[in-house]
Amino acid sequence: MSKEVKLDLSRIVFIGRTFEEYMSMFNLTQAELKGRSILDCPAGACSFTAHANKLGADVTATDIAYYHDYEDLHAKGMKDLEHAMTKMESAQTNYVWDYFKSVEELKQYRYRALADCAEGMKNHPGRYIASALPSLPFKDKQFDMTLSAHFLFMYSDRLDSDFHRKAIQELLRVTKQEIRIFPLVSLSGERYRQLDELLTFIHQQGCSTEEITARYEFQKGANSMLKITL
Repeated sequence: MSKEVKLDLSRIVFIGRTFEEYMSMFNLTQAELKGRSILDCPAGACSFTAHANKLGADVTATDIAYYHDYEDLHAKGMKDLEHAMTKMESAQTNYVWDYFKSVEELKQYRYRALADCAEGMKNHPGRYIASALPSLPFKDKQFDMTLSAHFLFMYSDRLDSDFHRKAIQELLRVTKQEIRIFPLVSLSGERYRQLDELLTFIHQQGCSTEEITARYEFQKGANSMLKITL
């Protein structure tokens, strides 16, 4: 996708998670980050890249949203957050309020993630690469680890099993050690129906898989991570 045919900004929802949420979602430790090349795909408005790089990691974030200027994305993210938090007030029963104690606390986390991401894009633009699965502009085995949050499996009502297979195949191509995907459910909270079929495909590529309970659950039922070891 070229800049001339980039996705209309109005169709992008630019909301992300904090570095701390990533560490919990993916059961990561700071020791696992140091000295490793990591891809966050798709990264959205998350702050993981900005913070992990300060801790000695070498993180690259990629997302279709990055075809747009960081100032435009920050402005869009602010509007998206206001809209999302308004809707959250009436949908609180769909979530587990352990990690966040209130909608207001959630709101502060989301604003912080957005601000950190925008600052990272401004100061280190080379770490924020515009692209979209299932075709990434990276070399074979370029990254030690790939993290993928809140995209694969979640939108199974819009992205079919063929897309998921191609997306996983592309992540396998650019990764040399391991891939972690969170969560394993759709937006309705149901386990991805074609997951077992996809696991068979992954095993056929010579990889091993493990479903791990994460240290994080916000959407009800979204508390498992898939770890793929290459």
